[in-house]
Amino acid sequence: MTITSETVSPAVPAQWLRGPMRLGVMWLALFGLSALLAWALEMVHLPAALLLGPMVAAITLASSGLTSANHVLPRSMGLPRVIFALAQSVVGTMIATTIPVETLGGVLQDLPVFLFGVISVIAASAWLGYALTKRQVLPGATAVWGSTPGAAQAMVFLAEANGADMRLVAVMQYLRVGMVAAGASLIARFWLGAPEVAAEPINWFPAPDFALVQALGLMAIGMVLGRVFKLPAGEFLGPLLIGTALQGFGLISPEVPHWMLALAFAVVGWTIGLRFTKAILLHAWKALPRLVFSILMLMALCAGFAVLISVTMDVDLLTAYLATSPGGADSVAVIAASSDVDIAFVMAMQTLRFILVLISGPMIAKFVAKKVGALAQG
Repeated sequence: MTITSETVSPAVPAQWLRGPMRLGVMWLALFGLSALLAWALEMVHLPAALLLGPMVAAITLASSGLTSANHVLPRSMGLPRVIFALAQSVVGTMIATTIPVETLGGVLQDLPVFLFGVISVIAASAWLGYALTKRQVLPGATAVWGSTPGAAQAMVFLAEANGADMRLVAVMQYLRVGMVAAGASLIARFWLGAPEVAAEPINWFPAPDFALVQALGLMAIGMVLGRVFKLPAGEFLGPLLIGTALQGFGLISPEVPHWMLALAFAVVGWTIGLRFTKAILLHAWKALPRLVFSILMLMALCAGFAVLISVTMDVDLLTAYLATSPGGADSVAVIAASSDVDIAFVMAMQTLRFILVLISGPMIAKFVAKKVGALAQG
């Protein structure tokens, strides 16, 4: 028997991989690649490694070209909206547990300094976002959300709820988090002589207790606010704001287990990554030099604000630099905890900025989008 191209059809693997089996194979590949990348990023102490690993894995699969060419990766591969909403509620609860409410009392003692530091950073990031939007580096208000100096997860959720492209927002946010964290670590370690950050052991599976019950209650509140009352990003903002307030009054002390947080980060990463296409990646790659330049400008401006605070107030330069740093508060907290700085000052300014960003972020993004739109029409 002569073997021809008709005898051995390239469609056989595709037939074998159709239906549930194909989905199962691709999800196993996604799980495995996500775990490998998350582990590798954790080894180099990259901030948000548990989210970035799954996101990069999902981007790799979604943009591989297998979707349209060989039909290996199903177009329908994605997560139900309710799963993403649940992940948002987990992240919102987690952030609520990390906001040091007690440090906000120190804000009142030096209110002008804190307001200067916070408003200056927000204004600088808004200006850079406006410049990127005006030059059409990114579409719509995406650049504003991407430039906003707050918790990266929060900005991605809020951007998605307000109609911005969460994929490009995520690229900007996590690029900035990585660059700022690297810069702060290098400055603390080599310029000002702070010791290296020592990784703390993680208890992945703590015994269930009442703190977990309280966390689950906050997550349920978030799901109700988002699903029933249709509040924008309610699944995220509900647990965050209510949890922070109740902790401030000493009524609750919730804790989110690390395994649950890792799953939530993975879901967020997959939800973002699976939406990527080759066209989106190409657009982000072309915009990368300008994005990096804008982040470096923001870091330089924040360093200038830190110098002003250090010169005019009785605050050492490293404390002022970490307080005005436009990266994630979690990575800044780790660096501050291992350095000889005023941790209360650093976290108070970071927390105050995060709260003000939550309030002002949507208004600034809409204002910039409207302003740029008016200029384009004129």
